[in-house]
Parts: sequence; C-alpha cells; structure tokens
Amino acid sequence: MSTQSRQETVDVPHWSAYGPLDLHPILVHTMEAFNEHGYHGTSVRDIAGRVGVTVPALYYHYANKQALLATLLETSMKDVLDRCRAAAAEAGDEPLPRFCAMVESIVLYMANRKGLAFLDTEIRSLEPDNRARYVALRDYLEHMLLDTVEAGIARGVFTTPIPADAVRAVLIMCQGVANWYRADGPLSATEIAERHVLLSLGTVGHPGTVDGREGISSRRRAAPPGPRTNPKNRH
Repeated sequence: MSTQSRQETVDVPHWSAYGPLDLHPILVHTMEAFNEHGYHGTSVRDIAGRVGVTVPALYYHYANKQALLATLLETSMKDVLDRCRAAAAEAGDEPLPRFCAMVESIVLYMANRKGLAFLDTEIRSLEPDNRARYVALRDYLEHMLLDTVEAGIARGVFTTPIPADAVRAVLIMCQGVANWYRADGPLSATEIAERHVLLSLGTVGHPGTVDGREGISSRRRAAPPGPRTNPKNRH
C-alpha cells in the first residue's frame, strides 16, 4: 500500500471532538500537582511520589521541573492552535464564519482541556527561553484572530475601531472559561461556546449581536456538512 493510500485512511478527529487526555502519566500527574499547589509549591519529589517512581527515574524522562512545565504549556498551546487552524479552514475565507469557528474552537478547548489550559497562569514561572517560545505560540493565535477581524472590518462585517484591543479582550474572555467551567454545571461546553461566540461578536462590533441574531449558527450555516461530536458528552 502506498504512503498516500495509508494517509487517506487515517481517521483524524474533528477539531471539536474530545476524547481522554493523551499524555504521558508523568505529565498528567505533574499537571494535577501544578494545578493544586502551583509550580513553586510543587517539588520534583512530590511529582515522583504521585507517579510512583524515584526522582532519578523522573529525571530520566525530563531534565527538571522547568522542563515539565514548558512541555505542558507548549503541548497545550500547540493543541489549541491546531484545532483553531482546523476550525478556520473548515469555515472558509469569509470573516464572519471564520471568526465564529475560531472562537468556538478556543472555548471548547478551554472547557474540555481545562486542566492544561489553566496552567497558562504559570507563564510567570517559565524561564526566559521557554517563555519566549510559549509567548510566540500565543501571539500566533492572537494574530490569527486579528487578521480575521481586520478582514471583517475591511468588508464592513465588524465595526470595532480598536481591533487589536478587541481581540485581546476576546481571548481573555475565552481563556477565563478554564477557570470556572464545570462538566457538571448547568451548561454544556457547546452551550458555553455559543454564548461566547455571541459575546465575542459584540466585542468586535458585529451588528447582528444587538438583537442576538448572530452567533455560532452563522458558522454552522457556512460550514460544509460533516460529522460532529457533542462535547457535552466528552468531559
């Protein structure tokens, strides 16, 4: 079988689909420890105890605690970037559905991967080189949204006079979902994404948000048909 044929048969999950978190056990336990006690409140010995290995065994996989934090943060940001790019590609070139899709993908990530997403608060603990790499990835996500909003302004779809500030506000709002979302709460991840799309459209000045006519449905009307997974059942 050719390489091309093998690639065509690979089942790539949809950007909105979330299964179990696929991380090395060391990273899973590290993530949990950092979220519970903070980076500086967690020792390598604490992590090794959670994993059930010796400290030297832990160092065999990761050089130090800083390497663990950098790996977790970069893994998280690369995942949300990949999903956001896939959502944008599916939505097409029109600014409105493209913006809606990207916001939806970010919010779904924050809800379904809140353990990883919440670690963004530890950016202050990254050493300069690691911080620079992570900030570059985060800036890339911001510029993806900004390019779309500016394209929308040029076409009369969005009206904000301060697009860069509006995009930063949208990202801060979306990222906040990781702080408060609960899988057993009154709203599913999908419903929260719908509301944040509407709020985000208002932030960038889309006229349809005044009476609630626009939102996530605008992306779905423009998106090609395909299988979708309800994230409500994927926590």
